[in-house]
Amino acid sequence: MAPGLWAVAAAALLLLLAGPVGASQGDKEPVYRDCVKQCSRTNCTGARLRGFQSTQPPYMALTGERMPYVCFWFIFNIYFNYVTYRQYWPFARFLCFEEPASALASLLNGLACLLMLLRYRSSVPRQSPMYHTITAFSLVSLNAWFWSTVFHTRDTYLTEKMDYFCASAVILYSIYLCCVRTLGLRRPGVSSMVGVLLILAFTSHVSYLTFVSFDYGYNMAANATIGMINLLWWLGWCWQNRRTLPYWWKCGVVVVLLHGLALLELLDFPPLFWVLDAHAVWHLSTVPVHFLFYSFLIDDSLHLLNTEKIGVKLE
Repeated sequence: MAPGLWAVAAAALLLLLAGPVGASQGDKEPVYRDCVKQCSRTNCTGARLRGFQSTQPPYMALTGERMPYVCFWFIFNIYFNYVTYRQYWPFARFLCFEEPASALASLLNGLACLLMLLRYRSSVPRQSPMYHTITAFSLVSLNAWFWSTVFHTRDTYLTEKMDYFCASAVILYSIYLCCVRTLGLRRPGVSSMVGVLLILAFTSHVSYLTFVSFDYGYNMAANATIGMINLLWWLGWCWQNRRTLPYWWKCGVVVVLLHGLALLELLDFPPLFWVLDAHAVWHLSTVPVHFLFYSFLIDDSLHLLNTEKIGVKLE
């Protein structure tokens, strides 16, 4: 099994023992906590609960309606300050989607990834040295975008952890993909060793967030650090091969765009029309990047296959 898939499997096992996550600033507000208690006491039992369930649309019953959600707007209308609740802004819901713009953006990213994976598999023979590694990376990415869509549709402790953990798995597998392409084709033992180290790093990361503290700052710092390693590694490879591989620029543009667009997450502005926030803008902006990235992967895989056929030493 590919290291990225082992990482996802490890995350799923750890989630079976998952504990509670830490609260955001808004969750600690006394008025908010009182609102949740009062709402639960008066609306989540007996006749009121049965009445709510009887009038609930089927699509809402399918994903589950959270009674505390009404308290977000209640507190926001009192303070009208920019305090987030459960680590995000209050959003205008659409059907069963709690964060409709982010859910749509995650879905579009997943569809773009799936479309380009199918194009890759139809364009590149299985004999290409990177074929299986890239296919596995695509499956790990699709899994992450699936859970991102689910999380932005229905925020629970489980969906939040799956979103965070699967996103970390993609970042770590990106390191593995880079290692295989730059070192592993000539020295398979190196990529195997790096794969084991990445599995251990992922397991430690998930274990800390699950059993010690679900620290949002630590998670962001860890992912940013790994992402920077990935960025510098790929850019070094691009610079080294700029004279021999005419498609090298595609890789360089992709890694710079992905890391540059991630800075949009730092804006954290109040959602436009209570729908479009910085997180949604970030996810929407990454949709076109999939097409350029897979264009690079197709060109590079065909190049590797051709050089292998004529007995040329792999770069």
